[in-house]
Amino acid sequence: MEITSKTKAAGRLKRKNTLIAWSFIAPNFIGFFLFTLIPVVFSLVLAFMSWDSFSAPEFVGLKNFTKMLGDDTFWISLKNTFLYTIGVVPLTLIASLGLAILLNQKIRGMKMFRTAFFFPYVTSLVAIAVVWNMLFHPTMGPINQFLRHFIENPPGWTSSSDWALTAIVIVSVWRGMGYYMILYLAGLQSIPKELYEAASMDGANKWKQFMNVTLPSLRSTTFFVTIMLVINCFKIFDLVQVMTGGGPGRATNVLVYNIYNEAFVKFNFGYASAIAMVLFVIVLLITVVQFKWNQLRER
Repeated sequence: MEITSKTKAAGRLKRKNTLIAWSFIAPNFIGFFLFTLIPVVFSLVLAFMSWDSFSAPEFVGLKNFTKMLGDDTFWISLKNTFLYTIGVVPLTLIASLGLAILLNQKIRGMKMFRTAFFFPYVTSLVAIAVVWNMLFHPTMGPINQFLRHFIENPPGWTSSSDWALTAIVIVSVWRGMGYYMILYLAGLQSIPKELYEAASMDGANKWKQFMNVTLPSLRSTTFFVTIMLVINCFKIFDLVQVMTGGGPGRATNVLVYNIYNEAFVKFNFGYASAIAMVLFVIVLLITVVQFKWNQLRER
């Protein structure tokens, strides 16, 4: 009897612990199911439909995907997205690593500088975009007023189709480098000091220590940062929406902004979903290639 009662008590305790665990996990699962999984599945199905939200969806097969082949706006937005990614990823990597190395020194007030560089990442992105728009103003902006001391005709920035994407790249790098600096700081502080001491005893100068100790030790951090940067670059929308509205012309019309226009301006939800699926496949392929390349480097 005593063994049976202990077994029942253990069973009740196990069920109680299970219910407590599910009470913590369930809200996250329910939220994921309602606001992520269902919309993703619906978007996948909608990619093969024609729907304007006012009438019943109509199955059109691959028509939405074949439409992209002759859609100049789609190809321009795809090109702009790749150009933006090519500009942001290496510049952010270099800037964040450089900041991390500088701010990894034991200098008085260093915590304040770390906070100052990280602060833009947690600041309202709309506020950042509005302020940078004023800084980039072609006639009254302080950036061009400064540049006029050196060149006669400074860039038009967000009002120029040649410079608008560059302006967004600059703002993106400035905003994101503080966050990735924190990741690199964590990586730098995990490198054993004995490696630098051994390299110094072998006659390696600071540059050789950086190339042969620091960079190899930060390989996993750099891989993670690169993955996150590429994904975030392909998701860029808010800066474009506030700073340029996809213009001038279609100079800053990126894929996500094109999806937004097709879905919520033109009400072509089926076509917008098809573009979203193409974007998903592109990001997935790039991520898989990066993982494979990283595995080959570690062998």
